[in-house]
Amino acid sequence: MNISQENIDDLNAIINIELTPEDYKSQVDSVIKSQAKKAKLPGFRPGMVPASHIRRTYGKAILIDEINKIVGDSLNNFISENKLEILGQPLPKEEEGKEYAWDFTEDFKFQYEIGLAPKVEVPFSDKDTLTEYTIKADEETLNSRVSNLRKSYGKRSNPEVSEENDVIYGELKQVDDKNEVIEGGLTKTASLRTDIIDVKKIKKSLVGLKKGDTVVIDLKKAYDNSTVARILEIEEDQVEALGSLFQLTVENVNRLEEAELDQEFFNKIYGEDEVKTEEEFRARVTKEIEEMFVQNADQKLQNDLYTLGMDRVKADFPDEFLKRWLKATNEKLTDEEIQEGYDDFAKNLRWTLIENKIINDNELEIKYEEVVATAKERLLAQFKMYGQQELPEEQLNQYAMQLLQDKEQANRLFEEVKALKVFDYLKGLVKIEKKDIPYNKFLELK
Repeated sequence: MNISQENIDDLNAIINIELTPEDYKSQVDSVIKSQAKKAKLPGFRPGMVPASHIRRTYGKAILIDEINKIVGDSLNNFISENKLEILGQPLPKEEEGKEYAWDFTEDFKFQYEIGLAPKVEVPFSDKDTLTEYTIKADEETLNSRVSNLRKSYGKRSNPEVSEENDVIYGELKQVDDKNEVIEGGLTKTASLRTDIIDVKKIKKSLVGLKKGDTVVIDLKKAYDNSTVARILEIEEDQVEALGSLFQLTVENVNRLEEAELDQEFFNKIYGEDEVKTEEEFRARVTKEIEEMFVQNADQKLQNDLYTLGMDRVKADFPDEFLKRWLKATNEKLTDEEIQEGYDDFAKNLRWTLIENKIINDNELEIKYEEVVATAKERLLAQFKMYGQQELPEEQLNQYAMQLLQDKEQANRLFEEVKALKVFDYLKGLVKIEKKDIPYNKFLELK
C-alpha cells in the first residue's frame, strides 16, 4: 500500500491511497472462508458451502466492503499518525471515467480531499480584565417567583365573572373586519391565558366576562405567533397569513388562587418547620433565585470572553471544501441555506479551534463522571423550576443515565463540560473584577 499527502495550499490537501492485490487479497480470502463456514444455503449442509461458491456469488460485494474498510482504516491512521488537524471529514474525490471491474486482480487508487485547520494562538493573557457579576434578586423578580410558588400550591376555582390573570375557556370563531363570523372560517375551542397578554386594551376586554358572553379579540396582537399556533392547533408558518380577529364565546372561567403564606404552605415546599415566617420564606426564595442566577452570570462572562477572543483571532478556512462537506453530510440543506448560514458556522468553528488549542496545550481532560454530574445538575435545576426541591439520588442517577442514552443530548453535555473546562481555565488566566448587580439591571447589559 502506498499512502501520501499532496498539499494544494495551506488549507487544502489530497490524500492518495494506492492498493495492490497483495494489500487486500489475504483479508478478502479470510472473510470468504469465514462466511463459507457460517453460510446456510439450499443444497449445502451447514458449514460445508465451498469458498469458491461464496466467491462466485458474493465475492464482488465482499471485495468492495473489505476494500472500503482497509481504505477507511488507512485514512484514519494516516491522519492520526501524521497529527493532521483537519476540519470536517475527508471527502472522496471522484475521478471522471475511472471504473473498476472488482475482479480480485486490480490495483486501486483512491483520493480524498481534506480541509486543514489554520494555526491559532490563545488570544487571552493576564493583561486582560473582565467583569464577573453577582446577580441579586430585585423585588419584581422575587415577587414573581413567590407568586409562581403560591400558584403551584394554590386552589383552582371556576368563578362566575372573569378577573385579570384568569384563564378563559371558550369557542373561538374567525370574524371579518366588521366582526361578522366568516362562513367556513376557522373555529376552535381553546383556553386563553390572560396573564401573558401585554396589550392593556385587550387584557381589559377579557375582564368581567361570564359564561355565554362574547367578545372579539385580536389574537396576533394578544400573543406571539407560536402561542397563536398552539391555541388554534395550526402550524406556526400558517399564522402569518391568517386573519387575526376572532369572536370568543365564554364557556368557563378558570382561576388559580394563590396559596396562603402560612405554615402549611411553607411545610409543603421546604419540609416540616424548616421555614416558619414569611420573612424566612422570602429569604430562602431569594437565595434560590440567586443560586440560579449564577448560571446567567457565568454565561455573560463566557460571552464576553467569546467576543474578546473572536475579535482578536483572525483565521482563514478552506471555505469551498467546508461548504461541500456541509452539503455531503446534510443532504436536506440547499446551497442557498449553506451559503446563508456559513458565516455563523465559520465563527463557531473559529471558537472551537481556540477551545481545542486551550484543551490540548494545557492537557485538560474531560471525564465521563463530569458529564454525568452536569446532566444531574441540569435535571435538578429543571425540577426546581417546577417547585420540586429535592430528588432521591438513585432516581436522579436513573434520569441522568436515560438522558445520556440520547446521543444528541450526550454530545451536547460533553460540549458543555468542554466549554466549562475552557471557561474555568480562562477565569484563572485573565483578571476578574467582581461586581454586584440587580437582576433587572443585569438584563439591560449587552
